[in-house]
Amino acid sequence: MSPFDDSFGPDFGSDHPAPPPLTMEERAGVLDDLAELEVFRTLLEPTGIKGIVVDCPDCEEEHHVDWALMQANLRQLLEEGQTGRHEPPFEPNPDDYVSWDYASGYADGVAALAERDEPSGHRTGRHAREE
Repeated sequence: MSPFDDSFGPDFGSDHPAPPPLTMEERAGVLDDLAELEVFRTLLEPTGIKGIVVDCPDCEEEHHVDWALMQANLRQLLEEGQTGRHEPPFEPNPDDYVSWDYASGYADGVAALAERDEPSGHRTGRHAREE
């Protein structure tokens, strides 16, 4: 399930059934994504990065999602099992957004440098996806 899944809109009495609740594995994955997103934002926002770019399989376009909206999407996914439709930013500068993979690699690089520079040589943590 994508953190920016807009295949389900709000249910205004339509015939569309509510999505099934997330499984425990799906919930754990979304919680991991929320934790990672916070790390990405902490590291990248000071460099001018405004959020994440997501490839949309429905419209085959990229969606530029700012940090707060991505967090809201993930929280809504946890609470409701789906995300609603959101208006994309007006004429976003693609240079202001990075892919999830880029943000993850950047965070891994920062963590590797911190581990290398740690005097005791002990590993202090691992990327959430390695567990």
